[in-house]
Amino acid sequence: MISIAWKSLCNRWQTALLAVLAIAMSVALILTVEKIRRDARSSFTQTVSGTDLIIGARSGSIQLLLYSVFRIGDPTNNISWESVEAIKERSAIDWLIPLSLGDSHAGYRVLGTNHDYFEHYRFGSKQSIQFETGKRFDDVFDAVIGSEVAVQLGYKVGDKMTVAHGTGKVALVEHDNQPFFVSGILKPTGTPIDRTIHVSLEGIEAMHIDWRNGASVKGEGTAPETIRQMDLQPRAVTALMVGLKSRAAVFREQRAINTYREEPLLAILPGVTLQQLWNLVSVAEKALLAISICVVLAGLVNLMSVLLAGLNERRREMAVLRSTGARPSHVFLLLCIESTVLTAGGIIAGLFLHYALTGIGSMYLQQRFGLSLPLTLPESGDITILFYVALSGVVAGTLPALQAYRKSLADGLSQRI
Repeated sequence: MISIAWKSLCNRWQTALLAVLAIAMSVALILTVEKIRRDARSSFTQTVSGTDLIIGARSGSIQLLLYSVFRIGDPTNNISWESVEAIKERSAIDWLIPLSLGDSHAGYRVLGTNHDYFEHYRFGSKQSIQFETGKRFDDVFDAVIGSEVAVQLGYKVGDKMTVAHGTGKVALVEHDNQPFFVSGILKPTGTPIDRTIHVSLEGIEAMHIDWRNGASVKGEGTAPETIRQMDLQPRAVTALMVGLKSRAAVFREQRAINTYREEPLLAILPGVTLQQLWNLVSVAEKALLAISICVVLAGLVNLMSVLLAGLNERRREMAVLRSTGARPSHVFLLLCIESTVLTAGGIIAGLFLHYALTGIGSMYLQQRFGLSLPLTLPESGDITILFYVALSGVVAGTLPALQAYRKSLADGLSQRI
């Protein structure tokens, strides 16, 4: 029966190929969507790792996470430098990274920090920040840019850039008296680091030397050489990333920061808050999964329609099989085998198409959205999906097989006008 089923499919190869293609596209879509969903979640939850606490002005935990890690939005207030020094002196603190936000360049956020950022910041599986070319900022007007900034704006080491006041893509007021120069370009990370321009805390202060109350003072234009000789100690920062000597102390330190009496502060656990934020935006992932399931069902319906449409054309073929001694159960088994072969072919073709889409699309997604899609073997969830697709394909072939089973020999040999 397997040989007869194969020859029958080869005789109708155009129709069979369309059925296989429909299933393959459905399988490739659901596997690709599922991989994007998994890897997006993994990339999202590993945007920052190895950081025990993130500290900012008292607001909401998600808001603090958004502006400190994702560079989205603005803080309600800053942290005074006196509080930064006091927190740094706590015995449980191992390292501390100050973050200062507020300016941008061509729509990309400018982040003021220090060398501890490059030494202690981790993402993914405790991966450190690496340089593609150049070095860290040493001068007040040095800037280290992320990979996406370099690619999209065409910057290279030594290029000049002018930072704008505010965070919009259109620069209304620029710090054109204090331009920065690219000292280094970072390797892609798949995180907001790729879309960030990093300068020193002193650089943040330097660009605002000629500003009063949030606006530039006309007629003032302090020379960069003069600025370098000034005391550029920051008066406040936006947020702090903290690493502890022992993670066992994380809740004690969080409570101490949240009850800090000198000023209202908030300390959050980044892993917990990342999970909360993902739960808020996971509606989109569920919608994608629902769409891909509908596409798979459409492919299986197409398989059923192909088999049903071919029944009328194959009435005489079935009759000849019956006249040569085939039983109704043989006809039923023949069509079940055909649907199984078509489904198996669609699944195999879908796997190849899935890996082709992943391989080609990963480069675009990495560059455009910072989403890494490494090629991996099918996971347990993928195997479960393929099993149900295969089972559904076999079931989809039973309806045409039942109709063929009920066709009588006389009906197959009769001539209909």
